[in-house]
Amino acid sequence: MTNNDFSTRAEELRARNEALAASQPGLRARNLAQALGVSEAEWVAAGCGGVKATALHGKPQEIFRELGTLGEVMALTRNDWCVHERHGMYEDIQADGPVGLVLGPDIDLRVFFTAWKSAWAVEQDGRQSLQFFDGAGVAVHKVYRTDGTDAAAWDALVARFAGESQWPVAQAYAPSADAEQVEDASAWREAWLGMKDTHEFFPLLRKFKVSRLAALTAAGEDLAQPVPADAVERMLQSAAESGLRIMCFVGNRGMIQIHSGPVQSLRRTGPWFNVLDPKFNLHLDTTAIASAWVVNKPTTDGWVTSLEVYASTGDLIVQFFGERKPGQREIPQWRDLMVSLCSAPLAA
Repeated sequence: MTNNDFSTRAEELRARNEALAASQPGLRARNLAQALGVSEAEWVAAGCGGVKATALHGKPQEIFRELGTLGEVMALTRNDWCVHERHGMYEDIQADGPVGLVLGPDIDLRVFFTAWKSAWAVEQDGRQSLQFFDGAGVAVHKVYRTDGTDAAAWDALVARFAGESQWPVAQAYAPSADAEQVEDASAWREAWLGMKDTHEFFPLLRKFKVSRLAALTAAGEDLAQPVPADAVERMLQSAAESGLRIMCFVGNRGMIQIHSGPVQSLRRTGPWFNVLDPKFNLHLDTTAIASAWVVNKPTTDGWVTSLEVYASTGDLIVQFFGERKPGQREIPQWRDLMVSLCSAPLAA
């Protein structure tokens, strides 16, 4: 695509966006792009909504490693139904291969770089951010500048990787080939009971070639049990009242972002149930919850339970644990809370 073609396409998309935004005020970039039939990456590249976008070139790992120079920022990871925001610094960055880690006390990430296809420095309405997109043009991660950010380091990062803008080629992902039913439930249950670590669960899904929901359904109620859709709100309210420290995981194809610690300020805004704490914000569209499950896995540290919430597509929206690290047993208060949500006993 030539510069003239890029400019023409961008101008046309900006005009369409302006008309849509005028008729439906309040829509965010992700929703505007969807309504326009384009990806969010294309929306950003075109400069819609007053965006000033600078393309960033280089390997994703190279750009990502520089985030550690920025000081305090706000890290944002979301999927279609849930937004996870965490203030802090990128510390203990490990980004040498296809899978990366950030293991700081505030920002805790699991990064899947094979999904990262484009990156942009974005300025809109006075806010500056670094935005990373996958091959379908979906945002996998965003980093927002704050009052505590090192301005010189931010500008140096953008200058180092800035390059000529290219129109993002958005290609939809093929539908999952994972089976929606476990063929041999007894073999699956045996494999589940043989786990020594919660991280073994995903490799087991790949081995059996089944979806997460199929795996939960086949495991048995003592290992995976459906609970009411309002279980998340009840859990968060209980945690806020008691000071219970939890872990909250929100992810997409390219990123999982984790909060560890207490939650305090809870508020409902229409369909959204929110955590609005100084360093941690969570925005969950509760109307998107098709099912919720208490999941019970054996480990060398004892049983570990989680609360998992799924959309009608079968995708995992958000996942909660009691705060713990490898080598530590699950917090008894968290276990008691999970048991209280269940109608049938859990394996113990």
